[in-house]
Amino acid sequence: MSADTKRKKRRKKRGEKNTGIVSTVLLIAAACVFIFSVYQLVKMIIPYYSGGQEYDKIRDMAIVSEEEGNGEESGFRVDFEALLAENPDTVAWIRLEEPSVISYPVVKSKDNNEYLTRTFSANDNKLGAIFMDMRNNPSFTDRNTFIYGHNLKVGGEMFSQLNAYADEAFCKQHPYFYIYTPDGKTRKYQVFSAGVVRADANNYKMTYRSEDEFLKYQDLCRSSSNYPVDVELSESSKIVSLSTCTNVNDNERFLLQGVMVESE
Repeated sequence: MSADTKRKKRRKKRGEKNTGIVSTVLLIAAACVFIFSVYQLVKMIIPYYSGGQEYDKIRDMAIVSEEEGNGEESGFRVDFEALLAENPDTVAWIRLEEPSVISYPVVKSKDNNEYLTRTFSANDNKLGAIFMDMRNNPSFTDRNTFIYGHNLKVGGEMFSQLNAYADEAFCKQHPYFYIYTPDGKTRKYQVFSAGVVRADANNYKMTYRSEDEFLKYQDLCRSSSNYPVDVELSESSKIVSLSTCTNVNDNERFLLQGVMVESE
């Protein structure tokens, strides 16, 4: 074998060796990227899962009875003694017929930040809690009571499915939601407005200097709705406004508003 042939074989072997090293390095790098991606995905999902499990346990603890059929609220009972023992900030329970996943305790804090990242059971979690505006009276006697909840990108918990009411047909099928309070009262609300508004819009106004101003506010909310709803409002109406993010623009909110039509 000639010297030239030997040199060519050595170069070929070195090339094959280098190619093998590069392939191994690329394989290890790809594996590392994959493992890191899985880690990040699991890290993102775990809070949603653990938070969802926590609220399932709260429902099991607090919902005393629930009858099936026609969305009747008469069979739905809440053990507020148990809820208050778990969290003294409890002021109510909110339930929608559909999406039925929206069935949660409502809390009220000294500010509107605490329950953005704190669950009902005081755990740090991105689900947070459903909470009443700090400025509202927990007895739901204000003309307009605001309740907030997250719109989550994973899981569908909290107020994530509230925007189902963007569709008029859905609202016609499920026009009511219910508020239960520790005094034993059940308040039934009929949706009269649903749509996307700016976070700084006058739809978030809570105080009204006169009855006329309150009536003008109602007109504003009706005009902001995706569709008209035939329900009567007046200067003596009691409104509950449910607010969540849209996950589209930071300065936009989806606002669902109902007027009390029955209290027992």
